[in-house]
This record gives sequence, structure tokens and C-alpha cells, in this order.
Amino acid sequence: MFHTYILYSAKMDKYYIGACGNDLHGRLKSHLSNHKGFTAKAKDWAIVYFETYPSRTEAYARER
Repeated sequence: MFHTYILYSAKMDKYYIGACGNDLHGRLKSHLSNHKGFTAKAKDWAIVYFETYPSRTEAYARER
């Protein structure tokens, strides 16, 4: 299964849309860890919505 998800940061008052494979909560942990990129600017990201798809193609198409 693949997921398209929306994260929200209250600190930034911003949303982030992404897609990932089976481990949705692992992907959130990755966003919260020390890395570079847009989500590195805040550490309070929370999943506010997600959809599940049978294929990577569908999940990433929905992300766009």
C-alpha cells in the first residue's frame, strides 16, 4: 500500500503534501528528524489527512 498525506505545522501555520510507501508513521518520523528541506523548519508536524492507494503511481499522482 502507498499513501498520500497532508502534514500541518502550527508553528509555521503551513501544510505539506507528500507521498510514501507502506510506513506512513516512519515517514513522519523522518520529517521530524534532523534533515534538510522544507519540513526541517519545524518539529511539530502532524498528520492531518491521508489516503491509501494500491500503487505508487496512484499515490504520487494524487500528491501532485
